[in-house]
Amino acid sequence: MELGDMTVRLTVVDRGHVLAGVVREGESWWEAAQRTAGSLSGVPSPIDLSGEVKMFAIDHDWSVTVRAMTRGDLPLVTRWRQRPHVHQWWTDDGEPTLERVTEQYAADIDGTTPTRMWVAEVNGRSVGFVQDYRVGDYPDYALLTPDADAVGIDYAIGEPEWTGRGLGTRILWAWLLKARHRFPGTARCFAAPDHRNEASLRVLEKSGFVRGLWFDEPRRDGGVDTVVGCTLDLDRVLGAAGGT
Repeated sequence: MELGDMTVRLTVVDRGHVLAGVVREGESWWEAAQRTAGSLSGVPSPIDLSGEVKMFAIDHDWSVTVRAMTRGDLPLVTRWRQRPHVHQWWTDDGEPTLERVTEQYAADIDGTTPTRMWVAEVNGRSVGFVQDYRVGDYPDYALLTPDADAVGIDYAIGEPEWTGRGLGTRILWAWLLKARHRFPGTARCFAAPDHRNEASLRVLEKSGFVRGLWFDEPRRDGGVDTVVGCTLDLDRVLGAAGGT
């Protein structure tokens, strides 16, 4: 795959060994990483896709998955939403009491809205959540974004001790692998964190998202949040079928 006159390069790290490769014409970054890894034991996941060299690694320590959220998870989600590092970016949803969180998410969990809720797990421990939706299913929001056909995503790591350890990228990747098959006709994913939330913006970039235009998202109280639109090209990053 070419970007102008530059071949896209990548590395795959496995237990301290670094394998170097390039992305061939017609390959996604992940397909090229899997080919470069060859017969190594494990499937590469991204470490940082934001630089000129796309960095992947085979992780033998953490198993990161996402599963469908249930109503039984709502007390845990309430606790996460109450954490200061999460609450500061979700203030428009009001004070996160169990009653309010249940009111907000129960219909999504039950499947009666376009939004689906997921719990992120690391080595079997629930550490955060993801919500996704087709942007065009929310017309007012779609008017603000560049692609109504994109899959929108919001996410949070709720347990403070799991932040700052590179898990955000792994969680988004686990979600992307599911989303690629759940939305087979979708070309792009879209996220729009607050412009001040640099930690979230960096996680998105490391996962393959590209920062785009800033825009103002209306709040329920009449104010606005200035957010940064970030887009991921699924064919370029994962491939047409999400790899193997």
